[in-house]
This record gives sequence, C-alpha cells and structure tokens, in this order.
Amino acid sequence: MGLSCANDVATPLLDQVKSPDDLKRMGQDELCHLARELRGETLRIVSETGGHLGSSLGVIELTVALHAVFDAPRDTIIWDVSHQCYPHKILTGRRDRMRSLRKRNGLSGFTRRMESAFDPFGAAHSSTSISAGLGFATARDLKGEDGHVVCIIGDGAMSAGMAFEAMNNAGKSGRRLIVILNDNDMSISASTGALPGHLAAIRDRAQTLAGNLFQNFGFDYRGPVDGHDLDALIPLLRELHTNKTGPVLLHVVTRKGAGYDPAEQAADKYHGVNPFDVTTGVQVKVPAKAPSYTKVFADALINEAKADDRIVAITAAMASGTGIDRFEAAFPDRTFDVGIAEQHAVTFAAGLAASGMKPFCAIYSTFLQRAYDQIIHDVALQQLPVRFAIDRAGLVGADGPTHAGAFDIMYLAHLPGFTVMAASDEAELVHMVATAAGHDEGPIAFRYPRGEGTGVTMPAKGEMLPIGRGRIIELGTQVALLSFGTRLADCLKARRLLALEGISVTVVDARFAKPLDTALIADLVDNHAMLVTVEEGATGGFGALVLHHLANRGMLDGRCAVRTLTLPDTFIAQASSDDMYEEAKLTARHIAAAARNGIASSRVHGDIRRSGRAGQQELTTRLHRAEDR
Repeated sequence: MGLSCANDVATPLLDQVKSPDDLKRMGQDELCHLARELRGETLRIVSETGGHLGSSLGVIELTVALHAVFDAPRDTIIWDVSHQCYPHKILTGRRDRMRSLRKRNGLSGFTRRMESAFDPFGAAHSSTSISAGLGFATARDLKGEDGHVVCIIGDGAMSAGMAFEAMNNAGKSGRRLIVILNDNDMSISASTGALPGHLAAIRDRAQTLAGNLFQNFGFDYRGPVDGHDLDALIPLLRELHTNKTGPVLLHVVTRKGAGYDPAEQAADKYHGVNPFDVTTGVQVKVPAKAPSYTKVFADALINEAKADDRIVAITAAMASGTGIDRFEAAFPDRTFDVGIAEQHAVTFAAGLAASGMKPFCAIYSTFLQRAYDQIIHDVALQQLPVRFAIDRAGLVGADGPTHAGAFDIMYLAHLPGFTVMAASDEAELVHMVATAAGHDEGPIAFRYPRGEGTGVTMPAKGEMLPIGRGRIIELGTQVALLSFGTRLADCLKARRLLALEGISVTVVDARFAKPLDTALIADLVDNHAMLVTVEEGATGGFGALVLHHLANRGMLDGRCAVRTLTLPDTFIAQASSDDMYEEAKLTARHIAAAARNGIASSRVHGDIRRSGRAGQQELTTRLHRAEDR
C-alpha cells in the first residue's frame, strides 16, 4: 500500500476512535485510510511537542493492525523501549491529551502503567519486553486465565543480551507468547553487530528458514512480512490470534520514519526531534549560548587521543548522543559501538584496560545502571583503569525519570578504588577528560549534564587536576556552600541572594566525591556556622559521604550545622528543566533558603567557629592555591 504523510487535517475515521474497539468495526479499506490519518495526526502532534518521531511513524500500520485484531487491555500489548508508542496512545483514548506529551503533568513519552490500562508495563530502557511478556504469560497460565501477550521489539533492541536471555527462557517454556520483531535495520543510528546481517539474510531469502536463529530458540517463526501493508499484516495477526500454542516470532519489516520524506532521508530517521515545520521538516532550534557538554567532552577526548594512541572510545548504540560519532570521524579504528549492550561495553573496556589501552566508556548515567555488576566485578575489583564518561547526569527534562541520571554518584563513589568527579562547567569538563586520560591507578568516572555549558572561557588544553582536591570559588565567613557538579552556578546565585541579607558565604567546587578533599572540608566546618552540600544526585551520594567523614572524625558536634541538598526521594516526572529543579528544590532560591533557615536555627548565628585571623588566613591561603592550579 502507498504511504502518505497526510498533511490534510481532516480525520473523519480517527475522529470516530474513542477506544481500540472502534477499529474492530472498520473494514479493510477504512483501516488503511485510518492509518493515513493516524500518520498525519502523529506528525502534527510531534511537530508541536517534539519527541520520538521516526520510530512512531515506522509502526503506524502495525499499531492499527494490532488494535484491530487483538483485544487490549484483555490482551497484553508490550512495547519495547516504548518510544514508538505515540500512535498507540492516540488510539487508546489519549488523543485529546497528546499535545501535553513530555510536559509537566502531561502524558509520558513512554508507556506508563499509571497512565492507562492500555499500558500494562512501563518502559524506556531497551530489550525488556520479552522478559516482561513471559512474566505476564506465566501469570496468565498459573491463574488459569486466557488472553494473548504480544511483545513488540525492534530499533536495535533485539541485539541486547537480555532479549536473548528471555527468548532462551521463553522458547524452553513452550508458553503461548507472541513476539513481533519490528525490523527497521536501525537503532538511534544504524544498527551494529552481526544480528542485522542475519536479519538481512532472512529478508533477502539468502538463508533458508531451517537455519533460522529464532526457530533454534524454540519459536515458531513467521515472516518476513511488509509492516506497512495492512492487507498482509492483518490476516497474519488474525491467524496468530487464533493460534494458541507455543511461542511465536513474527518478523515484520518496516521503515523508520515511514511516510514522511524528511524523516526517511535523515541519517537518524528523525529519531528524536525538536518541534518542527511539517511541510519542510526544519526543526526549531534555539541558538546555543555555549557548546553542549557532549560536544565539549568529544572534542576534549579527540585532543587527548591525538597525543596518546592508547586512548580508545566505546559507546553502546549512542554514538551521536554521547559525541563518540565525532571521535569516530577522527579515529575510526579506535572507536567501538557495541550496540545496545552496556554490560558487554563495560567488560570489553575492562579487557582493553587490562591489555594496556586507555578505554573511555561513554554511556548515559541511566544506561550505565544496566552494567552495575560488571562495574563492580570486572572493573573495580580488578582495579582496572577504565574511564567512565557519564553523560546525562542529573535531571534531563522531557524524557523524565527513566532517563534521569540520579544514582551514579551513589553507585560509583561507594566502590573501593574508584575516583569520581563531577564537572561544574564545560571548562572543568575539559580538565576532567585530561585527568582521566592521565589516571592509571584504577577506575575513574566523571559526570556532566545534558545540554549546553555555562559560557565560561575555555582552556586551550586540558590539565591534570590534583586527585581529591576541591577549589574555593568565593570566600565568606558564615555559610559554606559545597557544590558537587553543575549546581555550582546556582550556589553562586544563592550567595548573591544571601549577601543582600548580610549573610557572608563561601562557595566551593568539590570536584571530587571520591576521594574527598578532607582537609578543605575540615576548614569549612571549623570556620563557618553552616555547611550546605549541594548535588544533582540521589540521597546517599556526595552529601552522605561528607556526613560519614565528619561523623567518623567526631566533627558533627554542633560546632557547624550541616545540611545536604540532593534530589528528593522520589522519581520526578517529565517537565522542563527549570520546573524539575524547582520541584527538586535545587534552585538558587532553595539553596539560599536552606542556608538561611539553618543559620537562623544555629546557636552561633552569624559567627564563625574559629575567631580572628587564623581561620581566615588558612582559607585565604587555600583560595590562592586553588587559583594557582
């Protein structure tokens, strides 16, 4: 069937759809017209909201076919990653709320259990659908219930180890489970590894089905079928709906961005977009005031690699997102995209490090969580100098809690022998890349946020930082703000707010969560009435390490009140970055309030513990030392 972007705003069939039941009353021709209307509606919505467009356009016909045949929510439909679920949301009673997509108090950009009964399983990370689906199928059988479980997996997600672990288990179980492989030969960028070649061989009929990988896993293989041809899709799905024996894999071939020429022609098929003009495809972009942290990292790593041919870069299917595509352009033989396989990425890096190379493993904070055992067992335990470049650290805005980098400080800084840094601005990030490149004594990590930098003057070359040393930015006498990471800018704003009230504030960039600058922390406690630690991470991270140190040294004795500001003990829903910081109470206003309230309740209000010039002289000396380096 022909595809069309359907710019015509008329949607007579879609207007009739209040739930998937309405599709079951439509004939084949009407469903084809509905698919065209749905494609146009999806385009118009995402052109206003931004979000994951290419993947949603690629499953328009598949989504229509699924809801025309299966009886959700009685039948369980699970979307892997679920960034392709926008058409699904439109057809399941959420059309009138779609323009709240990815906004505060709006619809999530992914499936979410609390949002709708049609979202049986929340997702956003890759390759979980078959495992979850087998859980649903097993529960169904144990409870003696009926109904189908359908898992839609694609966009490179089938290449991850977890998907194969689940297939191994599901094939052996023999339980009724339908897996739909959405084969679009893409993840965020072109898929890597051997599996895409295997799928291509099946598509081209160059390999006999008797040797099909999926059959060998115990699945009844069907396909391949054109995923944009409803005349072919619907009869196949109806057959599977009738068939109630064993696990089945349906191989559906689609095109990411299908039906919209600008998306089909783009290298990433418009995987994730800003708001855009539907007619031209041109995305709205706010001019950047400073380079992004991702670009700064990539350029700094390239500069280090020019001087050291042992430096290599590893990414897990996020080459463009982490900036490793820039490194690859300069050093193609020293760049490794291992696909959606974070566990493998970390242990692969460990093997490189054990062989004398200098691997930089660039992975988003939220995705690095998937490799935690490998970080402990294969890297930390062996004290291997793997360098972890942790992008998207902290809150990330519209992608919400599934993509927020909230836990990496906590889960790395507690590991023996680890060095953990956080860049307060883009210039500091350049120095931290250089520090990691020159650090051979064990694993080292540095975290930095999404988005553009602060606009500071950039160094011509990165320099090694003294391990475990912070730096004093501004000197005061009453309150000390000890910042770990990019909340430093808000600490400086809070200092100005407190100065208007006559409160004198020291601002310090900790730089390191591990090892701590214990001498500097002791100075701050001895010479201030109040110490506030500030970090964009969960409770149990930097502030907890400071408290632990002070408690063990007997320094929590009331001489200096201590407060820790962290992300709250909750998952913060998607919103703008400013709204998320407001909810997390990590803005300058909240930092100033914490300091003000703490000092007001202190018995040493307005005074420093060590009177006279001795304490001030010591702090001033450390300030000059910090400036010298």
